[in-house]
Amino acid sequence: MGAWVDHRYHELSDRLFAPVAPTPVAAPELLLLNVPLARRLGLDPDWLASPEGVACLAGNSTLPGTRPVALAYAGHQFGHFSPVLGDGRAILLGELEDADGQRFELQLKGSGPTPFSRRGDGRAALGPALREFIVSEAMAAFGIPTTRALAVISTGELVFRERALPGAIVVRVAASHIRVGTFQFFAARGDRASLQLLADDVIARHYPDLAGSSDRYGDLLDAVAERQARLVAAWMAVGFVHGVMNTDNVALSGETLDYGPCAFLDAYHPATVFSAIDEGGRYAFARQPQMAAFALARLAEAMLPLLADNEDAAFQRAQGAVDGFAARFAAAYRAAIGAKLGLPAATDADVDLSRRLLDLMTASAADFTMTFRDLGDAAGFEGADAPLLARLGGTEAATTWIADWRARLAATPGAGPAETRAAMHAVNPLFIPRNHRLEAAFTAAVDTGSLAEVRDLLTVLADPYAEHPDHAALAVPPEPEERVTRTFCGT
Repeated sequence: MGAWVDHRYHELSDRLFAPVAPTPVAAPELLLLNVPLARRLGLDPDWLASPEGVACLAGNSTLPGTRPVALAYAGHQFGHFSPVLGDGRAILLGELEDADGQRFELQLKGSGPTPFSRRGDGRAALGPALREFIVSEAMAAFGIPTTRALAVISTGELVFRERALPGAIVVRVAASHIRVGTFQFFAARGDRASLQLLADDVIARHYPDLAGSSDRYGDLLDAVAERQARLVAAWMAVGFVHGVMNTDNVALSGETLDYGPCAFLDAYHPATVFSAIDEGGRYAFARQPQMAAFALARLAEAMLPLLADNEDAAFQRAQGAVDGFAARFAAAYRAAIGAKLGLPAATDADVDLSRRLLDLMTASAADFTMTFRDLGDAAGFEGADAPLLARLGGTEAATTWIADWRARLAATPGAGPAETRAAMHAVNPLFIPRNHRLEAAFTAAVDTGSLAEVRDLLTVLADPYAEHPDHAALAVPPEPEERVTRTFCGT
């Protein structure tokens, strides 16, 4: 089974959580098991797939060595502060260590009500559970920091949302589940001791180089800002829309947390929103950097008591970290978009070049993913502009942009056309978890019990940059009648 290292978070303070046992389910069945992840964590996949292992992952039996708790946190949800949120349908079991000595927490999501459920049932439906498994695995394959799913278990019970749906549990793995909202929870209570415990734990766990700093809490703010800047830039480089960037979904580890109403762009538009509950477009694609800065500002507010004894000095240190986010994001985005354009030493002028391309894509409703794949092909082959030009609407402006881009490539020393194409295809995926394919896979799983389409998606998303000729249709953008424009969080 593997050994539990310890219960680090449990032992910081009992103010950080509420003990709670998972609620047993009627008929647990293993639907998906992440075998490579299980092995990395020192877990025996055969045991996990056994009746005993499935019962433990479903919460029907106690997984040896675990201490189940629901975590306390607050958060700004769509700009409004809630002083008490917490894990309403998730239960943290404990911590494992992988072969490299890196520690991970194991959590059951959808395992029944907790003291933070606020009249909710604490359960999850099958579709959202499958979404978290598929999309988090795609993000891992893209090289984007993310929580992972170890397994999806069907419960043999129904959950009631807009209609009755089969229930499921996600077994989630994360470097930690401490979030901006965790700090907000204790700041709202004036609990400086817990804030310091949290900050010291985050430093020890995720930023050990800061431990000896005389300004370690200010440095922690800077380090979190850097990771969030890189994370959001990486999201935007693959067209990912998180959908619910509330402060309780911003992890201090820098991992992508919560795959509720997330989606990927098809036709590019900066104002794209998928989440059905985001009526004002707060978390639209192009607003994600602003929302990360908002979350960082809320973290800085919560940490003010730790930053300096003098209130003015603490505020100035916090403001410096927040003000520095824009430059950090600009640098991260410049590097990401430059690589997508085949310009590894991108400049601010290249960012302007990319903005012109995005404007052309907006005007022509060009598919985000396929435009950049076409761009890579155009870089690699002489006279291969036609597909790219057609995708950009065949306009004079598009022809001018391609000429300017080619001139910029020609002025860049180093790789030849074939090498440039390979480098661009290594950062521009061919396959993403397309929304219409996800919905078709969920419908098949819910209505017929078939996981064939889920498994096909997992096959191509394990290596999303390769061709996969047997599954080429999964790369094709949706027809107008296939487009999915609204996604739901599943709670």
